[in-house]
Amino acid sequence: MSLSARPRRLPGRSRRLSAALLASAVSVCLLAASAPPAPLGVGDRLFPHLGNPGYDVASYDLSFTYSGSNDKPLQAVTTIDGWTTEALESLNLDFTHGEVRSVEVDGEPAAFTTAGEDLVITPRKPLPRGDWMRVTVRHTSDPVSDEDRDGGWLRTADGLAMANQADAAHLVFPSNDHPSDKAMFTIRVTAPEGYTAVANGLATDVKRTTRATTWTYRTQHPMATELAQISIGRSTVTRREGPHGLPVRDVVPTKDREALEPWLKKTPDQIGWMESKVGPYPFETYGVLIADAATGFELETQTLSLFEKGLFTEPAYPQWYVESIMVHELAHQWFGDSVTPRTWSDLWLNEGHATWYEALYAEEKADRTLEARMKAAYGASDRWRTAGGPPGAPKPPAPGQKIGIFRSNVYDGAALVLFALRETIGVQAFDRLERAWVRDHRDANASTADFRHLAEEVSGRDLGTFFQEWLYAEKTPAMPGHPEWKAATATARTPAVKAAEDTRAHGPDQAREPGHGAGR
Repeated sequence: MSLSARPRRLPGRSRRLSAALLASAVSVCLLAASAPPAPLGVGDRLFPHLGNPGYDVASYDLSFTYSGSNDKPLQAVTTIDGWTTEALESLNLDFTHGEVRSVEVDGEPAAFTTAGEDLVITPRKPLPRGDWMRVTVRHTSDPVSDEDRDGGWLRTADGLAMANQADAAHLVFPSNDHPSDKAMFTIRVTAPEGYTAVANGLATDVKRTTRATTWTYRTQHPMATELAQISIGRSTVTRREGPHGLPVRDVVPTKDREALEPWLKKTPDQIGWMESKVGPYPFETYGVLIADAATGFELETQTLSLFEKGLFTEPAYPQWYVESIMVHELAHQWFGDSVTPRTWSDLWLNEGHATWYEALYAEEKADRTLEARMKAAYGASDRWRTAGGPPGAPKPPAPGQKIGIFRSNVYDGAALVLFALRETIGVQAFDRLERAWVRDHRDANASTADFRHLAEEVSGRDLGTFFQEWLYAEKTPAMPGHPEWKAATATARTPAVKAAEDTRAHGPDQAREPGHGAGR
């Protein structure tokens, strides 16, 4: 679909927010016109001010100009096309850490101010419900690090990349920064001679002058803001072919291309392995972005997963482990990127599934048995629930720790839920469920309730009690088929607990230990 024409509403992008979420958003929207400028939100339990009510974004057009210095803000223009879902006298965008120079709504200058981490815009004329709108913001986008900054632009040794999860895309560009509002993206990046820019989707244009080059990329599937990715650096783009002719492109520091090639060439077979488990790859391209930066995590940005170089160059990491982490981020392209959580409390569906296929790959390729990993996770699970909440209701992040929701309870703790479900409904029903989940909700948002409904439909069983206990109880239920498995007390760190916690240092909020990694 060409974004030069007015985008049509995508049937697979139904917001289908819960009644509570929608009621909260509408009530806040109706009060906005008469109240002083204030940060709004769509009522997310973990991030109350994230996202904004009153409109549905169809597409983003992002334009960035990079000077070659990470100490200077990028010049940027963000254009948002969408529909109003309520009559609006003003509207909020999530945006902070940049200077706004001007705002236009439907081609006319609009007044603007800030409130918290929101940009509050007042158009000259109120926007009626159901109206098509275009908002253009000219602004800067600042990569300069702050002590309390949690994501956004990631400074690398030779340029920039992005790490926008969970709620940091609005540190880079104005947006409706909540995963429930997926949209199409066009991304343009201008950089000086010697730099290469790569972004989500496929390249559609490259324009070169004597001093700079402008690259244009477009997605062919809707994307959540937290999955946006732009790499600017002294990079080489390698190309190869994946299953069914899928274009695979990797972005690596030019100086490290030869050393990293043995890892990069594994991707096509890994895609084929995932397709054998859950069905066709859901996007137009895939690749690995390797950043020369100390991040402590990897990130499943859509069609171009972010990895830190140290994962591939640190000799303490065994080959099977590195490959399984590559599969973790690849699995997210189905679970989290194509099928995107409706709220951040549904995070377990992303990380639990990615951890599941990471572990399954390690079992099949390196004899690291899934059952042994799940038994160790069971031993640690009560400890994880105490620290981070049950998998389906993670505790909110601490102030200043937005990525603090990425705890073990939503990684191996959530994979443990999937293991228990497979033990309950059987391997064949579980495999059918996995394929149906990514097929039925492709390019859309889905919730825990949706997963339960599909699991019941596929298995022909009432699973209400199962999901209530496994996702929301303070204590881990008995494992079906394994009554001998025991969960340690919340304070104990038995050998089984230590084994589970040392399998992988989960989450970007945890430092990587020698021999272990982290991923979102």
